[in-house]
Amino acid sequence: MKKKAKKSGLRKSSVVIIGVILIVAAIYYFYSTEQAQIRGFNFGNELQSIQEELKHEQTDFFSKISMWEEGNISKTQFLEFADIHIMKMDSIITKYAGLQMPDVFSGSVKLFKLSTETQLESDIHRINWISNGDEQEKIHADELLQASFEYEMAALSSFEKAKRNPNP
Repeated sequence: MKKKAKKSGLRKSSVVIIGVILIVAAIYYFYSTEQAQIRGFNFGNELQSIQEELKHEQTDFFSKISMWEEGNISKTQFLEFADIHIMKMDSIITKYAGLQMPDVFSGSVKLFKLSTETQLESDIHRINWISNGDEQEKIHADELLQASFEYEMAALSSFEKAKRNPNP
């Protein structure tokens, strides 16, 4: 009789231990899933912030070019602004490295960064064109601007694909 009681007690203990393990595993799973969603949300917000800063900086840059073309600012004033613009663009580019992203988005972030780097290269050629009047610099700037746009479109496509299918 004692053996049956011990077996029964051992069986009950085993069932309780297994139950506790299952509950802890379920809690861990849901906690991990929630944390992943939070990290993904934060990543999306950080990336959006970088893209908005980039858009603002580029809008300012092209505004200054228009002002120079219209004679509202001098070449010297534009070139002073251009130096600051290059520093700001470098700062934006470094922000991509600081993103804490889910692995599935790494390709799209690389493309966003490449787009921004190409944009900066285009801007530098455009600045050189304004500085020295070399039309080849303007042509090269326009080509790089087109390449930057294509990289950005590829990045957006990759990003949307990763959002739709987060588990490749």
